Order: sequence, then structure tokens, then C-alpha cells
Amino acid sequence: MTTAANAVADEAVLTERKARFSEFVQDFQIRLCTALEALEDEAGPPLYAGPAGRFERTPWRRGDGDEDLGGGIGAVLKGRLFEKAGVHFSEVYGEFSPEFRTQIPGAEEDPRFWAAGVSVIIHPLNPRMPAAHMNVRMVSTTRTWFGGGGDLTPVLDYQRKSDYPDAEAFHGRYRAACEAHDPDYYPRFKAWCDEYFHLAHRDEPRGVGGIFYDHHATDDWEADFAFTRDVAEAFLDAYPAIAAKRMIESWSEDEREEQLIRRGRYVEFNLLYDRGTLFGLKTGGNVATILSSMPPVVKWP
Repeated sequence: MTTAANAVADEAVLTERKARFSEFVQDFQIRLCTALEALEDEAGPPLYAGPAGRFERTPWRRGDGDEDLGGGIGAVLKGRLFEKAGVHFSEVYGEFSPEFRTQIPGAEEDPRFWAAGVSVIIHPLNPRMPAAHMNVRMVSTTRTWFGGGGDLTPVLDYQRKSDYPDAEAFHGRYRAACEAHDPDYYPRFKAWCDEYFHLAHRDEPRGVGGIFYDHHATDDWEADFAFTRDVAEAFLDAYPAIAAKRMIESWSEDEREEQLIRRGRYVEFNLLYDRGTLFGLKTGGNVATILSSMPPVVKWP
């Protein structure tokens, strides 16, 4: 096969892989939204007032509409159980700006890119329920890789311990997902998560961690895709189960106050350190979707 023919064949394979990943994250968005809405249905008096919340889905397009640069579907729920939850799908493409392309592997030699993913942030009303975050993504420049992870953020101090049952359940599910692919993944990606989700200016962790990885590309794309798929599925298995267990617990005014103050740390991290926030804003993403990760009510003492 000639070099030109090889290039065409390689491009066809990459196009098919992009379509498969995009299809997966769109389907995952629907399934996670359904699971969270089911918990909204289960919540009710005396702890929760008002109707069960539903996700409001908002399609968006990147850019000014003069050319096709991709877009996505933002899904936000403001309910009686989940004070705010966002489950967002995006698939964007185009060229990185000159000042940003030097920060992305493979973009210096060619600024064109494609990226797709699903990003999740959950802020429950009940402070006994932990906040949570998850995202998985595939990025393609002159190189192609995966990234993502999930982490748990309890807002009450007594829950912010590695041996608390919620932390053990969450980490146990991610350990199993990692070990199904490589025994080295869990300790390596857990340590990466602990390092990444750390508020340096306060010298404290954001939560009890989970896993985090980026620029993940072995010689086997199918295996990398399968692992990233399992990272998303682990969150779908773990978080709704934890939420269902804690949502029946009542809380005090002091616990609500502690929750609102702890949410302030979440805001600080997302605005100062979060790579996803930076990537979205630098690539012309939907600002409302990107900043929907912010909690709806927060305090700084």
C-alpha cells in the first residue's frame, strides 16, 4: 500500500473511532440522567419538597454559526434532591489558538483538533450526600489519547476519611474497573487524582479522591477505549448507589452551613486549577455549560 493510501486508511479508521466514542458518551449522558431522575422521583416529604426535578437539555453550537465547529448538549437538573446536577456531552473540532496549541500534545505541528466527552458534576441538597464529579474524553490532534476519571467530594468533615463507607465503596468500584485492565492503573491513577485534586493555596484535598488520568494512549486503542468506557460505567454504578443510601438521612442546620462553606473550596479549585474548565474556555466551548459545575449556593466565612 502506498503512503497516500496508508494515510487514507488511517484517517478512515480514526473517523470510525471518533464516531464510536461520540456514540458512547451520548448514550452515557442519557443513561446517567435517567438514573439521577429516578432518585429525584424517590425523594419526597418530609425531607424534600416540591416536584421531582428533570434535566433540561440544551443543544449548543460552537462558534458564531458561520462554520461547523461542533457543539454539544448541555443537561442541567435543579431539583428537590439534587440542588444542581450537570451531565454534559460535547463534540468539538477546529484549530487551537496560537497561544494554546503549545500546551496540547501534537498541536504544535498541526493546530487542528477533535475532542469529545461527557462531563458530570453533582451537588446534592442534602449535606449527608457527597458531591461528585466525573468526566471521560477522547482528544485527537496529530496524536490521539483518552483522559478522565471520577472523584468524590464529601462536604462534612467526618465523611472526608478514606475509611468512611462511601469513600471505600467509591474507590472499590474504581479499583475493580482499573484492575480489570491493568493492575498498575489503580495505584497510579489514584495517586494522580490525589495530586491533581489538591488545593495548593489551602494545602488540602478537594475530597476523598478517586482516579484521574490524561494523555492515555497505549499501542492498543481498543483496550484504551474499553478502559475509558469502564471508568464511566464505574461512576454510574457507584454514585447513584451512594446517593440512594444517604438521601434518606436527615440533616441539621449546622451541617447545611458546613456544606455551603465546603462548596466554596469547590469553586476555588474549578476557577484556579481545573484543566477541563480551562480547555473548554480556551476552545470556545459553551460558557454556561462549562460554569454549570459551580454550586448554586455557597458561602465563604
